[in-house]
Amino acid sequence: MADVRVAMIGQGFMGRTHSNAWSQIPRFFKPPVAPVMHSVFGRNAEAAAEFARVWGWKHSSTDWKATVACPEVDLVDVVTPNNMHAEVALAALAAGKHVACEKPIARTIDEARKMVAAAKDSGKKTFVWYNYRRCPAVAMAYKLVKDGAIGTIRHARAFYLQDWADESIPLIWRFQKEGSGTGANGDLNAHIIDMVRFVTGQEVTEVAGAIAETFVKERKLMTGPTAGGIAAGVGGSEQTGPVTVDDCILVLSRLSGGGVASFEAARQATGNQNRNGFEINGSKGALKFDFERMNELQYYDATRPRAVQGWTTIMCTHGGDHPYAENWWPDAHVIGYEHGFTNQAYDILRVLGGQEPVVPLPDFEDAYQTQRVLEASMIAAVERRPVAVDEVK
Repeated sequence: MADVRVAMIGQGFMGRTHSNAWSQIPRFFKPPVAPVMHSVFGRNAEAAAEFARVWGWKHSSTDWKATVACPEVDLVDVVTPNNMHAEVALAALAAGKHVACEKPIARTIDEARKMVAAAKDSGKKTFVWYNYRRCPAVAMAYKLVKDGAIGTIRHARAFYLQDWADESIPLIWRFQKEGSGTGANGDLNAHIIDMVRFVTGQEVTEVAGAIAETFVKERKLMTGPTAGGIAAGVGGSEQTGPVTVDDCILVLSRLSGGGVASFEAARQATGNQNRNGFEINGSKGALKFDFERMNELQYYDATRPRAVQGWTTIMCTHGGDHPYAENWWPDAHVIGYEHGFTNQAYDILRVLGGQEPVVPLPDFEDAYQTQRVLEASMIAAVERRPVAVDEVK
């Protein structure tokens, strides 16, 4: 079996999830090519070396350019803050590497456009970590829609609600446009736009209206790094700085199949820790998914006699019937957040080994379509007008 030698650029919260994914594949899957955890990049030499030791990377580095250019590396996995995505990905493609990049693909539509062009010119494979596609329940929803189970799609409502970003959280990079590009829009709305596009098989053609709001406009400056989570353990000084991105965004849109969709993303939605999901209503049925109950898919079959119509809860853990489930545990021995990343890493290896993924993987071109909707949403919110996605090239 051939090897795929992976270099990961970045550490932190996403570095942990990706490291776990690459290390778990040989234990649970049989990909056509084997992952080798070659190198990890971090800004601090001691921290990078310790991260490599803990997570099983063979080498550590504080020079990402040298890591990307290393002739022993086949795939570069980009898990940095958004402001490094384009620079690292472009360098990796120029060095002849395949690239897997965290979402959103870039801070801006211009950066994303350059990444798409470079990927086409390079001929290399690209992947974007829209990991929620790899939840068995979401993958099952995709298959049901593709098979016509809910008929013509008329309405989709998607939401991604968190409550961690209260006033006590210092000014981490996610609150700064320079580091992130946008706030809840790129961080959360990106995921649900991708899920609706993926499950329905349709594109967003127009943002008819949007509202974006920043509730906490000043935050304490950071006094040290986070302890591994989104903002875990980070300290704040008495000095403050401005928040330059959105805390919340609400979007109304139209779909290419004639239906409509709404997207709601917020990081201060009290009582919602990671409520990420959708409801999709069709002429023959409907589907509902909520990541806080990620192993379950709700299905409504409107073709049954009216007397017995009702929502059915499908536990998507049965091997052979539900995507990826056969690689994990027996029925209802539920999986968690990290498994979506492992499922995606497995599909990346399938593609690099010449096979089809279990369900479609987003590449740079695919992720660019989500980036166009994100851009249209911010234009609509700022300029207070409808925006056709075709305006965003």
